[in-house]
Amino acid sequence: MSYIDGFVLAVPTDKKQAFIDHARSMDPVFLELGATRVVECWGEDVPHGTTTDFYRAVSAKDNETVVFSWVEWPDKATRDSGMAKMMDDPRMDPANNPMPFDGQRMIFGGFTPIVELP
Repeated sequence: MSYIDGFVLAVPTDKKQAFIDHARSMDPVFLELGATRVVECWGEDVPHGTTTDFYRAVSAKDNETVVFSWVEWPDKATRDSGMAKMMDDPRMDPANNPMPFDGQRMIFGGFTPIVELP
């Protein structure tokens, strides 16, 4: 069964193209290391909640847009191997490829799908 890494982050709205460029340079590394799909989604209809919401989860500021991304892997073993290799890959080093967002406010996690529809 597949395995999913999910990410939510706040990107300065005026850096949308910089984020796209960054993703286009970094996302192929996931595929090279075994991922089957990478999806980057720019927030468009993200409501503000009364108790919690995506904005609060990443401490988004008024001039930032919430981004939701995921990486699909064929299984957790491939993901674990790929992520271990990624940590040593110089292309992933922020000094070589700076992130156009505050990575400290990114939330992420690994998930095992429990229901899948075509």
